[in-house]
Amino acid sequence: MIKDFFLKQAVKFGAKDLPKEQQEMLIKAVEQNPELFNKIAKEVEALKKAGKPEMYAAIDVMKKYQKELQSLFQK
Repeated sequence: MIKDFFLKQAVKFGAKDLPKEQQEMLIKAVEQNPELFNKIAKEVEALKKAGKPEMYAAIDVMKKYQKELQSLFQK
């Protein structure tokens, strides 16, 4: 319960520049599969520590999980 609250707040903070509708869609996707987003975050962080810029690290990891992410956002 508390974990879910903090997860929602983190997503809202990270997506504060997105329109409200997209924020809600992202929150819903994270709620449906928090393990996937946790895995993505860890892999991005590992690539950043290895010296890759954050944007490129995120793009690489998102490409890796593209099918899973698409399935979450199509529901």
